[in-house]
Amino acid sequence: MEHKINQYEKSREIFERAVNVIPSGIYGHQGPAEGCFIPVDAFPFYAERAKGSYFWDVDGNRFIDYMCAYGPNIMGYNDEEIDEAARKQAEKCNCTTAPSPVMVDFAELLTETVACADWSFFAKNGNDVTSLAVMTAMAYTRRKKIVFFKGYYHGVSPWTQKNDYSGILEEDVCNNIYVDWNDFEGLQKIFEENKGQIAAVISQPYMHGNFFDNQLPEKDFWQKTRNLCTKEGTVLVIDDVRAGFRLDLAGSDHYFGFEADLICFCKALANGYNVSALCGKEFLKNTVSGISFTGSYWMSAVPFAAGIACIQKMKRLELPKLLIEKGTRLCEGLKKTAAKHGYDLHVSGVPSLFYLRIANDDSLMTHQRWISEMVKRGVYFTNHHNHFLNYALSDDDIKETIEIADEAFRVL
Repeated sequence: MEHKINQYEKSREIFERAVNVIPSGIYGHQGPAEGCFIPVDAFPFYAERAKGSYFWDVDGNRFIDYMCAYGPNIMGYNDEEIDEAARKQAEKCNCTTAPSPVMVDFAELLTETVACADWSFFAKNGNDVTSLAVMTAMAYTRRKKIVFFKGYYHGVSPWTQKNDYSGILEEDVCNNIYVDWNDFEGLQKIFEENKGQIAAVISQPYMHGNFFDNQLPEKDFWQKTRNLCTKEGTVLVIDDVRAGFRLDLAGSDHYFGFEADLICFCKALANGYNVSALCGKEFLKNTVSGISFTGSYWMSAVPFAAGIACIQKMKRLELPKLLIEKGTRLCEGLKKTAAKHGYDLHVSGVPSLFYLRIANDDSLMTHQRWISEMVKRGVYFTNHHNHFLNYALSDDDIKETIEIADEAFRVL
């Protein structure tokens, strides 16, 4: 059975209205402004509703969603158990002058769950907590310099960006130092050249950047990096905003066999309810307490209640194991289907956050065409980013995805 080709008339009509009143119409990576929708006419712009592993756009097209809103929906859209917990809390209070004790309940649960956590500090998005982590490291060490691994993404604050980006000043990034991923000798050299000056090393648990194959840490890389930071009095920060809870409920540092000093969570923390968390070691708690860093909605109770329900459900299901199993079956099916049509489909990263690339064409144009054919037939993949799985993804969804992949390869 051939799948229908989606049309997006209503999406385009709404977008024409949007560009008159919203910069870029849809700013950032969830719209066409950043050039990641190639060709742009293959992609929907606006969703009407969502449930489980699917969303429906305003034109009524259904998509098996492998982006999960770029990560937050780990259990599936509109999970009844989590939404019920949020609804019950909303009936009592949400954004109030004094915080709800549910914040304490959530912090206690996180510190019980995350291996390196002695405390939790809550905010709203990943950028909030990566910024607080760097501020904490600078305040604790009284140093300025931060080491990044090339290919990183840690948010959108000026310190996370590059000197040639619009709106960024040289002084915003003058204390940033960059080293290749997995290059421990290069990292050692940086420490030697900047003795006693490095406040923090900040990194994703593995390199899951955009437009290139994801790279796992080499054997002992993290253990050696952990020892080096300890020796040099440098704070080791893990940005687990993207990978958090999809590898290991105790944190991705735990998955790779080491402990961070600070670890940042967001996306999957509450299944789409907006909350983020910085967790850390006891020796940094007083330092965090002394930093002026807050926001009007950071202590809203509804996301805390949703987060508690989400973490409890993930624990009960042993969710990371399930997601890795689903991802392995899906990716093996996609690779076999690609090979049948003469294509070399590379799969990289951890299967619960798999990255895809058709390796036959270094320009990535063949890959982008294949992705567009998938999307037009109702499988929402992207051409530049790792993908996400959620608990609601069924065996039938995986089967249909592989069937659509077969069609898409056939028409290339």
